[in-house]
Amino acid sequence: MQDLVRNINPALVIMPGRIAEVNPLLASIEDVAIDDIGCFKYILCKVYQDGSKEDHKMIVRGTKQAEFHADIYDHLDASLEEIGVTCECVGGGKIEHDSLAKTITVFGYSQGYGKADHSVTVRLLKEKYPDYNSITWKDN
Repeated sequence: MQDLVRNINPALVIMPGRIAEVNPLLASIEDVAIDDIGCFKYILCKVYQDGSKEDHKMIVRGTKQAEFHADIYDHLDASLEEIGVTCECVGGGKIEHDSLAKTITVFGYSQGYGKADHSVTVRLLKEKYPDYNSITWKDN
């Protein structure tokens, strides 16, 4: 059985009860890209290719450079459009990130896009920063 798992094509992912192909274009898009330190706006987006919303992934983008959540979205959407990927913002909020203390807090909402599902954002952040002391979210 171990040989079977070892010989599976790396472009496939084992899911409970089935094997599903991974879209290599979506897999090439970084799940999380945020600033290393500070308090800043962020967006949670669903990205997909060829209009197929079934084959998608969620990504997080955040930066101090953005005055509005839409600034982050506009930049992301333009860069993804160049490679044939559609981006849909599903909400936003703020991130407080301290890379020295290894802590991240997710909170707040976007007036333009609404509140992101912070639990999804935190899950993605925990995958990106597995060695952090604390990655949490709060509603306020």
